Amino acid sequence: MAKSLFLVASLLVLGNVVFIHASFPPSLIVDIAKIVMDNYCSPEKLMGMKEAIESSSSNTEVLNIPDAESLANVLTAGVQTTVTDPRLKITYDPAYVPVVPPQMPPLPPEQLVAVLQTSIKLDILEGNIGYLRIDHIIGEEVAERVGSLLLELIWNKILPTSALIFDLRYTGSGDISGLPYIVSYFTEAEPQIHIDSVYDRPSNTTTKLLSMTTLLGHRYGLTKPLIILTSKNTKGIAEDVAYSLKHLKRATIVGEKTAGGSIKIDTIKVGETDFYVTVPTAKSINPITGTTWEVTGVTPDVEVNAEDALATAIKIVNLRAQVPAIIEGSATLIADNYAFENVGAHVAAKLKEHLANGKYSMVVSKDDLEAKLSSDLQTLSGDKLLKTAIKTPALPPMEYSPEMYIELIKVSFHTDIFENNIGYLRFDMFGDFEEVKGIAQIIIEHVWNKVVNTDAMIVDLRNNIGGPTTAIAGFCSYFFDADKQIMLDKLYDRTSGTTKELQTLPKLTGARYGSKKSLIILTSGVTAGAAEEFVYIMKKLGRAMIVGGTTAGASHPPKTFRVGETDVFLSISTVHSDTTAGPAWEGAGITPHIPVPADAALETAKAIFNKHVAGQK
Repeated sequence: MAKSLFLVASLLVLGNVVFIHASFPPSLIVDIAKIVMDNYCSPEKLMGMKEAIESSSSNTEVLNIPDAESLANVLTAGVQTTVTDPRLKITYDPAYVPVVPPQMPPLPPEQLVAVLQTSIKLDILEGNIGYLRIDHIIGEEVAERVGSLLLELIWNKILPTSALIFDLRYTGSGDISGLPYIVSYFTEAEPQIHIDSVYDRPSNTTTKLLSMTTLLGHRYGLTKPLIILTSKNTKGIAEDVAYSLKHLKRATIVGEKTAGGSIKIDTIKVGETDFYVTVPTAKSINPITGTTWEVTGVTPDVEVNAEDALATAIKIVNLRAQVPAIIEGSATLIADNYAFENVGAHVAAKLKEHLANGKYSMVVSKDDLEAKLSSDLQTLSGDKLLKTAIKTPALPPMEYSPEMYIELIKVSFHTDIFENNIGYLRFDMFGDFEEVKGIAQIIIEHVWNKVVNTDAMIVDLRNNIGGPTTAIAGFCSYFFDADKQIMLDKLYDRTSGTTKELQTLPKLTGARYGSKKSLIILTSGVTAGAAEEFVYIMKKLGRAMIVGGTTAGASHPPKTFRVGETDVFLSISTVHSDTTAGPAWEGAGITPHIPVPADAALETAKAIFNKHVAGQK
């Protein structure tokens, strides 16, 4: 109410105080306020205006202003500021002629179609993509007169296309009764859909616009791609079409944000004066969003310059044509190669269900498709490494000097000797066996020999993200004796259908730590992949105490597969550890013997060893 009181009061003050050279009827301000109050489409913004008008109606002071146009501008600023709606305007125009909506001439249907075709452009683009540009949206009356001819000349040529690009970039006029016609051709006959509600203020009525159960000709359907092109010149009913189909999730909007027009705006004469009030008298209320496109406009799903919208839409349509093959190909690759056959079969079946249910039908780019696919793969499998991948070309081998290798090793490994001759070794990634083998002697000299002669050791894998598992057998072997070969794990490769036994190595570079000295491994939720395989083996064989947090529950290093002939690639784990004795670590992680927060794990391990060593003395 305060804002409404401010509206009337401020208009009166502006009229009485600012100007002193001319006069207008004292009822002018009140008459303008009444027009706004009785006709503005959002009466909730005008609470208290009636009381404000009544309290101001007794004011008989003469409005003093220099000229009528100046007064109109001041009144417009006051109204727009108070109601916060740029569509409300007051104008002064002695020569005003009411705008009469254009009427279709009483021509024979054939000639009427010829007139309509000047605002309609049809084309069939490469790839059987339909293109339909409409610059004026016809209403129910005209549609009934020329519908059959438009069906024959235009719509029946669109129906066989595989996708449709609906160009509304130049559409600035139309009839609201045409909205249900357009939307209905892209929905099913039953059940009826509540498309829009139009509230008319002068009559205080709300009209529900529903989809139509019967139409001339066939519907375009629910599954074929529909792209709507928009620009800053897209206005009025065209905005309603775009907004409705967007929020029904039937169309993708590509282009610029629309003008933010109105369903209906009237210009109303103020009494016997030459002042006029332009006021939106009706508003659209979308049943899905509960809001409107008016004033704010329709925001595209893919925002590009209007001149680039058509080319962008064609790219989207061409991508969507590939989607079924990409999803089905992904499902086949996962079913045939994923390490755990039952999980692979489940993921593949669900992917096909998602495809059939249209989950991928609205993708707008390759990145968008890959993001959706990766999210689904990880959710369905519980495997963070099952996802789309970027295929990068192999880099040429780097040539390192011995000095460069030494510096690299110093950065990659951290060692220390704690109290009571407790060794500490930290590294954050496993390397490939063939690569490590070439620099094994350097690692022994600059890393291993610093800790091998300790009485107990802490191996810190809290930040180890994994890497190749090819060096696992060798690293494990340093913590066992040479006189007996030990089975560490069995690795099943789904792609080849073979099982490989992982055993300790009889020969190693450098001295072994052996099986007698105590070992603690530190873990966290970051510990993943190859690091988990090492932790799993050492815990399973009782060779180490695990302290810290449960590991990531990742998987063995994945392989990269190309999906058919596309440029989409998948990262698929094809190997899993022996599960004959129960679930391994993949997907579940490894629970430590002593669970503590990761940042407390090192001090906990040192305390355990210090107590153990003290007890031996």
